[in-house]
Amino acid sequence: MPEGHSVHRLARQFGDVFTGERLAVSSPQGRFTQGAALLDGHTLVGSVAHGKHLLLEFEHGLLLHVHLGLYGAWDFGGDDGFRGASSIGAPRKVGEREVYDDGGPAGSAAYAGPPAPVGAVRVRLSGARGWADLRGATTCAAITAADAAAVLARLGPDPLRNLPGDRDSFTHALLAKRTPLAALLMDQKVIAGVGNVYRAELLFRQGLDPWLPGTGLAAEAARRLWDDTVAVMSDGVRDGRIITTPPSYWTGSDDGVPGSRGVLPAPEESHFVYRRHGLECRVCGTPVALAELGARKLYWCPACQEA
Repeated sequence: MPEGHSVHRLARQFGDVFTGERLAVSSPQGRFTQGAALLDGHTLVGSVAHGKHLLLEFEHGLLLHVHLGLYGAWDFGGDDGFRGASSIGAPRKVGEREVYDDGGPAGSAAYAGPPAPVGAVRVRLSGARGWADLRGATTCAAITAADAAAVLARLGPDPLRNLPGDRDSFTHALLAKRTPLAALLMDQKVIAGVGNVYRAELLFRQGLDPWLPGTGLAAEAARRLWDDTVAVMSDGVRDGRIITTPPSYWTGSDDGVPGSRGVLPAPEESHFVYRRHGLECRVCGTPVALAELGARKLYWCPACQEA
């Protein structure tokens, strides 16, 4: 499932390429025909991500609410001046980076409109210079502002928004529950946007036993966990990939694309424990352990993450 950094990249992309445009909204697949009719011909005025939820706001007060779920993805395209990732969403291979289409000089080619839809396109948004197609999403609905507020009220703080009070809210929620930390980090009511990859990697980076109950964690340790989540997920927004290992652990690179940290690592060097069951821990050499928790696979190092 796409984690919070991907949804924030989506919100930023919609803001960059569609905000202020009157959009044609359709449902080539037919499953969103009524919702599309409510949004068709209206101007996009804002895009917000919170956790794994994307909210696209139109000028007449309705919003498009999308949760990609396990299989949802957006595809984008447009004229030579169109900037953005060509695809954001799932399913993705481990280490795969969202491709950035740099385009050419603005206005360098005439735009004849989007191509014929391919596959089960739930909703298509089309503007003057580009288009976006959504497939496979768990949630795709036209909702009111009150509905959107209710969605956000059910979610915990989002580390990529990191609003005043969010750190304290997360700390309080974590320390109040006897549930294992590994389950709490996947609870969207406790923290919004963390998925299976970030869960495993953050607990390793902080040296936390995934089975430790929230009540057993010190407040300062919870605050450090929040701060590290903010930092690592912010890197994910920038890189279009989840990379949790520092450059000192990298020996190769993926495609030689430069970033602010230099060349990005090869996919197999991007994580400490995620999907490394049975391999040696990068820090201590102990085999990485695997268990199931809440129907999801949990990876950790029994030595580096002792209780």
